[in-house]
Amino acid sequence: MKILKLFTTLLLMILGNITYSQSSTKAVEEVQVETKKLKKAIDTKNEPAQADSYYNIGETFFNDGNFPKSEEYYTKAKKIYEKVNDKPNIEKVTRRLAQSQEKQNKISPAISNYSMAAQVGYSEKSRAVNSNDVARLSSPTPEQKTEAIQSNINIIRKEKEQTGLAEGYSQLADVNIQQNEVSKAEDNLNAAYKISKKEAPQQALEINQRLANLYVENKKFDKAIEAKKKVMKEDFVKDDSQEKVNQIQELADIYIKKNDKEEAVTLLKNAYGIALDKGHTLEAQRSVKKLDSLYNISGNTDASVSLYRDFLGKLPDLVSKDRSLVDNKILEDTEQRISQLEKERELKDELIRKKNVFNYGLIGALILLTGLVIFIFRTLKKVQIKNKKIALQSLRREMNPHFIFNSLNSVNHFIATNNELEANQYLTKFSKLMRGVMENSTEDFIPFQQELDLLENYLALEKTRFADKFDYEVDVDENLNVHSQQVPGMLVQPFLENAIWHGLRYRTEKGFLKLSFEKEEQYLKVTIEDNGIGIEESKKQKTQHQKTREGRGMKNTLERIQLLNDLYKKNITCTVKDKENNSGVLVIIKINLF
Repeated sequence: MKILKLFTTLLLMILGNITYSQSSTKAVEEVQVETKKLKKAIDTKNEPAQADSYYNIGETFFNDGNFPKSEEYYTKAKKIYEKVNDKPNIEKVTRRLAQSQEKQNKISPAISNYSMAAQVGYSEKSRAVNSNDVARLSSPTPEQKTEAIQSNINIIRKEKEQTGLAEGYSQLADVNIQQNEVSKAEDNLNAAYKISKKEAPQQALEINQRLANLYVENKKFDKAIEAKKKVMKEDFVKDDSQEKVNQIQELADIYIKKNDKEEAVTLLKNAYGIALDKGHTLEAQRSVKKLDSLYNISGNTDASVSLYRDFLGKLPDLVSKDRSLVDNKILEDTEQRISQLEKERELKDELIRKKNVFNYGLIGALILLTGLVIFIFRTLKKVQIKNKKIALQSLRREMNPHFIFNSLNSVNHFIATNNELEANQYLTKFSKLMRGVMENSTEDFIPFQQELDLLENYLALEKTRFADKFDYEVDVDENLNVHSQQVPGMLVQPFLENAIWHGLRYRTEKGFLKLSFEKEEQYLKVTIEDNGIGIEESKKQKTQHQKTREGRGMKNTLERIQLLNDLYKKNITCTVKDKENNSGVLVIIKINLF
């Protein structure tokens, strides 16, 4: 899971190196048009036209919500307007620069520029509006701020400037929120939204988000949801798939805060599907991250893994049809051309062309390479897992030949000695054990209680067979949940069989076998301890055929442990060693419970 997340993040970082912001196609086209005009103005040394182009580019970024970029181009335009002493345009661009800085919460420079705009204002109206904005930002009391805003609203209403009027109501809402007048803030934001949705969709989206945030902060989640659903019905959202995805994600955030995670998951899946269909890479990534966070909270790891694999599998195709990545690249290159038009223009144009070819070639190569790597990785992974599961199933279904052979020999011995009752009892226990083993032969893990029952049944069989050779004890830690905990089936049995058949059976006096289960931090610790003849002495007494059979049985068990570790990360460990003075064998098995 961590590898999938890391790989996704790295790939998007590579793609992110050629993009620096999300800009609309319309904005890119407008900047390109103005860049052509700027190039012509520079070639003809027409400084007022250069300033106009810089101002128009700043306007494009401002309307697109990219305020840092708008500030950059307004500043360039302002310098040229001041150079040619174009006072009307100085006032216009200075006011816009102040508004851009205010949007970024740069209050001090914004006040300075509003003040400058008021000083150079070419009309009584412009001087009054800018002075009111200075008072609004610098006044210490809400009452003074409200007075300044209301004054501007009255002026703007006479001029019938709808965008400025919406901004005024939005500013009133800010003061209302500071005074904790939620109802008034709601009314003013609704008024601002109603005006701006006709003239300035970007402003309307910003106001709608503020309204939704206001509702959420005051625990009015249903109203916040209603406000979001309202804006999603607007044409400027319905006709813009990228913005539609953003609004669905914001609606999902509200449901998350409302603690309605089920609805949030449904919305984010919808947003993810639209982003994939329309080719919005970064929006799809955001949906994946939000869904992953919700899946982690609910503990649904499988859904999270499946989601990341689906995203990685579709990422090459998604990137190939993502227009925004191309638009942002074009916009970046366009700005580079703007900054270099006055310096060796022909040489810089050639360098940018080569850079474009290299970048697009690199992206194409990365996409192809990524697709190939993903395909090979997933194919090999599936094959490896399938083969390991087949091998594990084969090992799990194998019964130790010694166990079956010796069990049937014991039945034969009981019958031969006319001990039909013990033969019947033994055969009943043996069939019960075999049935339990076979029933669980398709499962890698079984409930702990079933494993205990099987092992106790097995020990009872061996005790019947070797009544005079050993006694046994099974000890289970009270902290272990034997009903809900899952453990590998019959993993312990081969070690018990070794202890009885190769250790205790050769004792001259009755021996003792202890099997214990205890919880040790996050591990299940299984201890098998006997006082038989020990490993080394047992080897001396075996025939070559017995050594071969035992070695194969233990090899299968160790292979099974390795496969369980590979497939399920259980970190199973096993140690087998002689106790001191050849007084028996100690086996310790540890299994990760989590």
